[in-house]
Amino acid sequence: MCQLMVNSPLTRIEFHPVAAGHPPVEWRLSEGLVPYPEALAWMEERAAAIAEGRARECIWLLEHPPLYTGGTSARSADLLQARFPVFETGRGGQYTYHGPGQRVAYVMLDLRARRQDVRAFVSALEAWVIDTLAEFSLTGFTDPARVGVWVRRPDKGPGHEDKIAAIGIRLRRWVSFHGISLNVEPDLDHFDGIVPCGIAEARYGVTSLVDLGLPVTMPEADLALKRAFRPVFGAVE
Repeated sequence: MCQLMVNSPLTRIEFHPVAAGHPPVEWRLSEGLVPYPEALAWMEERAAAIAEGRARECIWLLEHPPLYTGGTSARSADLLQARFPVFETGRGGQYTYHGPGQRVAYVMLDLRARRQDVRAFVSALEAWVIDTLAEFSLTGFTDPARVGVWVRRPDKGPGHEDKIAAIGIRLRRWVSFHGISLNVEPDLDHFDGIVPCGIAEARYGVTSLVDLGLPVTMPEADLALKRAFRPVFGAVE
C-alpha cells in the first residue's frame, strides 16, 4: 500500500488518544487468503458505518493471494510483468504487491475522535510499525523522500536500505481505510513484477522479518502488532 500519504521522518507528532469511555477498537483476524475485491468492499462499508456512528473502529488483519495494486499515480512502465492479478484501486500512489506471508492490517479509525491531522495520523502509523519491529530487536526508520518503513542493510553494501513495511491510507469523512502491510515471510521474488512504489534505485530493496534472519511466525507478528498498537492508539478487543 504505497498510496501516498504524508510520509514523515521519525519525528513523532502527538496523536491524541480517544476520550475516556470511547469504545475499544475491534481487533479482527481473518484466516486464509482474502480476495482483494472482497476486502475492499468490506472495508469501505465498515468505514462508512463508522462515520455514521453505526459501528466501532476496527483493525482487520489478513493475507491476500498474490496480487498487485495500482494507485492513481501508477505508471504503466512500473508494471514490469503482470504475473498476478492487477487491481486499480482509486487510491493515491503507485504499484505495490500483496501476498501470502505478508501481514496486511487495514486500519479503520475515526480521526474525529482523535485528531483531525493527516500528518499526525501517518506519524502514528509509522510509530506503530517501528515499535512492532523493535519487539524483535529490529530498528526501523522512515525517510521523508520515500514512503514506508525501512531497515538498513550494510551487509548488502554502503547505503543499502530495504523496505520492510508499507503504509498507505485514505480518508473519507475523517475515517481512515487501507493501512499497513508488514513483510513477515512473503516470497520476495514476487516484488520483481513491479517497481515497488516507483522506487527503482538499486540500493533500495525489499526485505522481510524472515529474510533478515528472524524466524518470526505470523501469530508472533500479530501479537507484536497488538501490543504496539495500544500505547499509540488505545484499547483494542
